[in-house]
Formats: sequence, structure tokens, C-alpha cells
Amino acid sequence: MTALSDRFGPFDGIWLSTAHQGALPRAAVEAAHEALSWKISPNRLNEDSYGAVIGGLKQALGGLINAPAEDIILGNSASYGMHLFANGLPLNSGDEVLLVDGDFPATIYAWLPLERRGVKPRFIKPAGAVVTAEEVADHITLQTRVFCTNWVNSFTGCAAHMEAIGAVCRERGVTFILNISQAVGAREIDLSLAPVDGVTACGHKWLCGPYATGFCWPRPGLRESLAYDQAYWSAHQRGSRVADLRCYALRDDLGAAQYDVFGTANYNNFMPWTASIEILLEAGMATIAAHDQALVSRLIDGIDEDKYQLLSPRDGAARSTLVILSHHQAERNPAIRDTLAAQGISVALREGYLRLAPHLYNSEAEIDRALEVLNAK
Repeated sequence: MTALSDRFGPFDGIWLSTAHQGALPRAAVEAAHEALSWKISPNRLNEDSYGAVIGGLKQALGGLINAPAEDIILGNSASYGMHLFANGLPLNSGDEVLLVDGDFPATIYAWLPLERRGVKPRFIKPAGAVVTAEEVADHITLQTRVFCTNWVNSFTGCAAHMEAIGAVCRERGVTFILNISQAVGAREIDLSLAPVDGVTACGHKWLCGPYATGFCWPRPGLRESLAYDQAYWSAHQRGSRVADLRCYALRDDLGAAQYDVFGTANYNNFMPWTASIEILLEAGMATIAAHDQALVSRLIDGIDEDKYQLLSPRDGAARSTLVILSHHQAERNPAIRDTLAAQGISVALREGYLRLAPHLYNSEAEIDRALEVLNAK
């Protein structure tokens, strides 16, 4: 695949920080303008418009992860889904939730308040850069009900072995929740096959959506076990006549839509996000993943190892699209980041290390330019 840079931009320099923010494609910008026009001329806004926004986005997301559209829950962040799982799963006093010391805060915080009702969050401290299935198995006890982690760690760039961990959790009867924010959109996932019980993700990174977008997916059996008292009026009255709006009967046929974020017909954000995901689907996730990994390989292979240490995986299944580097004189990393920025090359500095994250809109020439500046330092 050639870079899809013609569908994005124009960029002000070279953007190599998708792990922080994904770029919005031009088609999404056009969709955002269309959404705003509905408020400029409100006569264009009607219930059919609302329904089309919701249905179109769920259909696109379902195609991305190979799950039925009706099983998708729309959110505004990865945290939305994480809080739904933490507060909706049938956890009781004495139960235990296993977490990973070193994961991104959004994956951790939702579970911590459960201590107030006697549920114990307990941390695994991995020996390496990512938790292993063996470590998960060693830490599961008779009280363990949930294991939750990130698919790709934001700080180490390591991908957890989802299949192996999922197999352990299935064998032990433990619910497996996965934050896929730093992976979905850059690597393939098939939730009809993956041994995962629930996933959650934000939309503004590898899915190239606006900020305040997200979704989650619980396996249908898990969704039916959720005890989360959410009753959003718009969901319960969707399709009702205006004359019936003061009929307050609760519906029991909503399925996943019962847990959609309030303000679901968020056309200002969801219309452009749908356009972004449709570009990913058009290109094909296998093709995008191969393109992104080719850029990662070019970056890793081109680094001057006399100057830099690669901290993220060099190869193998644990390698993601996040490349973590450090100059051998680590105190120089902030200045190197600033030099790159001065040359129009945007990378992130996380915990003192350089993080580069190329995506479908980046080209080999942009990687070569970044390497030229890096290796000159």
C-alpha cells in the first residue's frame, strides 16, 4: 500500500505521533462541515438523521472488529467502556480484579473505587515490558473474577499476547477485559474468534476520529450479565411518536443500545468518525497493518545503534506500531524531541523516552527524514 497521505492533510510537517492523536482525513472534515450545517440550518435535522448517524457508525465499527453492529456500544472514550464494565459486572465483596502495574491510567482507575464495596483490585508487576500469560496464570486465585489490561502498552510499545492470556482466563473462568486503544486501527482483530470477553477503545488515535469518541464491545453473554442502571430516555423512546413521549415505560429489547453514551446522535463527532473508519475499511485492515509495520521496520532498521537504544520490541508478535527509543545519553532525549519539532517532525516524549508512532498517512520518505534528523544528533 502506498501511503494514504492524499486522503489526509495538508500536514504542517511530519506527524509521527498517532499514539497521541490520529490525523483526521479530509473526508471526515467534510462530514464535520455537513454536521455543522445541520445546526446552521436546523430544518435539515430530523429523527431520521439521528438514526442514520448511530446506525452508520455502529455498522462501520462492527466491520472493523468483525462483530455485529447491534453488539457495539457507542461511547466518548475508552474510559466510558471501562467504567461500564467495572460498575456493571456482577462483582461482590471478596471478589478480586487483577490489573497490571504499568498500564495506562484509563485501564486502571475505573476499578479502584470498587474497593468501597469490598472488591479488591490487585496488581501484577510484570518481570518484563509486558505481562505474560504465565504471570496472569500465576496470579489468579479462587477470588479472581476479572483480568484487565491493555493490548498495547502506551509506555513500552509492547503488545500483550491476547490469545494466550485469553486462553488462561477462559480455562480459569476469569472475565478478560482488554483496552485496545493503542492497537485497533493499526492491527487486525476478529472478535468473533478472539478469546476476549470485552473490549473498549477511544476513537481519536489509530481510528483517526475526533476527540471524545469511543466504543466498547461486550460478548453478548457478558452484556446480559451487566447490572448497570442506565436508562437514557432517547434510547428507550427511539422510534416513538412525539405524542407518546410522556409514556415512561422501560423497554427490555434495547440490547447493546441500552448502554450507549448519552447524546448518542452526536453528529458533530460521530459523522466525521464514521467517515474515518470507512477509509480504514476501504483500504483494508490487513493492508494497513502491513503498511504500518513496514514503516516500523524501516525506522528500527535505520536507527544508529551507536547513538540510540531501542526499548520497544524489535520484532515478533509483541512489536506494535509504537517505537520507543532513547539516546544512550538519556538526558538528551528532550532536546532531541525539540530538534525534531523544529524540523517539523512531531514525536512524543513519554517518561523521558522518544516515542514514534507512524500510521497509514506516513510514507517511507517521511521515516527517512526523521531518521536523518535523529541520527545527526
